[in-house]
Amino acid sequence: MRHSYWILLFLGFLLFTPAKAKQKPNVIIVITDDQGYGDIAAHGNQIIKTPHLDKLHSESIRLTNFHSGTTCAPSRSGLMTGVHGHRAGVWHTIAGCNILREKYTAMPQVFKNNGYATAMFGKWHLGDAYPYLPENRGFEETVCHGAGGIGQTPDFWDNDYFDDTYMHNGNPQKYKGYCTDVYFAEALKYIEEKKDKPFFVYISTNAPHGPLNVPEKYYRMYENENKINAQQKAYYGMITNIDDNVGMLEKKLVELGLTDNTILVFTTDNGTQYGYRNIKGQEFGYNAGMKGLKGSAYDGGHRVPFFIRWNQGGIKGGKDVESLVMNYDVLPTFVGLCNLRKKGVQDFDGRNIEAVLKDETISLPQRYAVVDKNKTQQPVKWKMCSVMDEEWRLINGKELYNINKDVGQIKDIAAQYPEKVKAMRDAYEKWWDYVSEDFSYFEAYKIGGGQSNEVVITVHDLHTASPVAWSQELIRNPLNGKKPALSEGYWMVDVQEEGEYEIALRRWPKESVYSFNEEVPQLGMDKPWYFSRPKGLKLNINQASLHIGNVSEVSQVDMKKEEVKFKVHLNKGRSKLEANFKTEDDNSFSAFYVYINKI
Repeated sequence: MRHSYWILLFLGFLLFTPAKAKQKPNVIIVITDDQGYGDIAAHGNQIIKTPHLDKLHSESIRLTNFHSGTTCAPSRSGLMTGVHGHRAGVWHTIAGCNILREKYTAMPQVFKNNGYATAMFGKWHLGDAYPYLPENRGFEETVCHGAGGIGQTPDFWDNDYFDDTYMHNGNPQKYKGYCTDVYFAEALKYIEEKKDKPFFVYISTNAPHGPLNVPEKYYRMYENENKINAQQKAYYGMITNIDDNVGMLEKKLVELGLTDNTILVFTTDNGTQYGYRNIKGQEFGYNAGMKGLKGSAYDGGHRVPFFIRWNQGGIKGGKDVESLVMNYDVLPTFVGLCNLRKKGVQDFDGRNIEAVLKDETISLPQRYAVVDKNKTQQPVKWKMCSVMDEEWRLINGKELYNINKDVGQIKDIAAQYPEKVKAMRDAYEKWWDYVSEDFSYFEAYKIGGGQSNEVVITVHDLHTASPVAWSQELIRNPLNGKKPALSEGYWMVDVQEEGEYEIALRRWPKESVYSFNEEVPQLGMDKPWYFSRPKGLKLNINQASLHIGNVSEVSQVDMKKEEVKFKVHLNKGRSKLEANFKTEDDNSFSAFYVYINKI
């Protein structure tokens, strides 16, 4: 009897004790930079080597009518917020119009608020100072380069894809190895560390964005290919390197037993940059029959790969979904798939496509969507735009194409379908009215708030309609190129506390330890895929000026020094900051680097 009592008690305990809650799925996004739809073997490219992506393609649900933005930052803003990129404040890649509006809750914040560990590795491109950095937007662990690519102006000086210094949780740290390898290696370490709790990991490679630096063994894989040009050999090599890293990621998930309950996404940020060329009628590379490259309103500029696999959630098996899906649908879909609380999150412009991924419906309801390229201070109506539905494209408000019958957008049939043109123009008008409400409001870097005492802003984020020195190549020689990258403009700053501040103006970043009179040579002259680059240029600067709020000061420049310092009293609030240099021949232009500290 005594034994029977204990057995019954034990069975009762098992019966009435709640089962351990099922763990939410892990989420991993791999997003590459400037890789197009045709830059994957599984999409018909007969030259490129992408066996691991091809395998993922065969195991995933593929969105074959998935659209990003036409360029880097606008695409990422839509992905991160679930709202139109323009509405999120990002319609440019530079010039202060690439900063994700603070009022929007970003994807990592949504996951973090739901108990997820969050990390990103690689490219952010939605703000390079407080409070817009990735660690300010919900990522607990970050390893990232500056701006939109390695070697751009806000990036750590002299980074060139190999053995670079990246920002680790906001602090510079030297890493050994090729950039893509570093990002994936750090991601794999993080995944192993967090394997026992749900995690959200964002692996955002800057490859295959230019400059086309790649480990030699990957360049040699394509060295003798005669159907691609010199640039494409390096570009394809960068993609094959990414593919190898995807293979290592998959191996780690298997090793840790995480494959089945991990939502794995592979996508890219816009159409191909280098993957296709038509030179005097001779084709190099492959673009899946589409018209247009990165930046184009035609499908080649924004229709990109999207593979998603979640075995445990029934999203698997190698099936194509042809419904029109936008990158701002991704966050709403994650909210649905992962059963995330949405408290305090903005209303989404995107929609949850869970039903079509799980084969609960064949197609999604009809809607119109818009993408454009508006790399200007104020977006221009009808500029380089595409209005889309499942099968139609209206380009620039004028040209009409049926994608199901004309994937290359060759035959303009607008004259045959005036009612369709009108319907799509009306849809654009509604979209424009909706997204343009805040176009005149620019985000401001916050200074003196205590969370980040020193704020570094660069000419990359200068509000101006003129060319800026957005890359370190142009910092070295701003007169290289079609137009001089010596422009005047302003930055928006928001002074958090009234008080004394020190503002230092520099030609070179602090870590370079260069004085004003240095003539710094260009990098990369020894790489076979680099083309001729100019020598550095000395600028004979003799005067510096500072204007912010009611402060206006001028100082002479000692060319033997590294910076010009101003000590000023600033009042609290938003202001335009102007910080200019003047040369001996009376040319005036904004400082390349500005360092602000509260004293």
